[in-house]
Amino acid sequence: MTQSNQSDERRHFKRIDFDANCTLHQGDDNWITQVLDISLKGLLTAIPEDWTGDESNAFEAVIHLNNESSTAIIMSVELAHKHQNQLGFFCKYIDLDSITHLKRLIELNVGDPSLIERELSALIDAHAHLPPAE
Repeated sequence: MTQSNQSDERRHFKRIDFDANCTLHQGDDNWITQVLDISLKGLLTAIPEDWTGDESNAFEAVIHLNNESSTAIIMSVELAHKHQNQLGFFCKYIDLDSITHLKRLIELNVGDPSLIERELSALIDAHAHLPPAE
């Protein structure tokens, strides 16, 4: 079995390639970047040219779904990894409107609503077993 097959099997959430503008916020700082892929669990972005983010603290990611910026997916995220020219973020919180937009986006790209329902159930189960926030 190849390394990529092993990582695909370990990955519980379908990632879709997605080209969209994203703004990363941390305190008073903002960075504009591109989303490379997205899932119910997080997102992968390009590293912004002017990147100075504090990688030990949380970020807010705003993924713009249209040019007017009126429709967006907003996530509270933590940096999971930084590799070459990419930043991988783990979603810590997403509101109901944003999860609805993200679910629809993934359904349109995957074409199998039952897969999305299984992923949502897995995500809910995973969060049900986390310790309460302090």
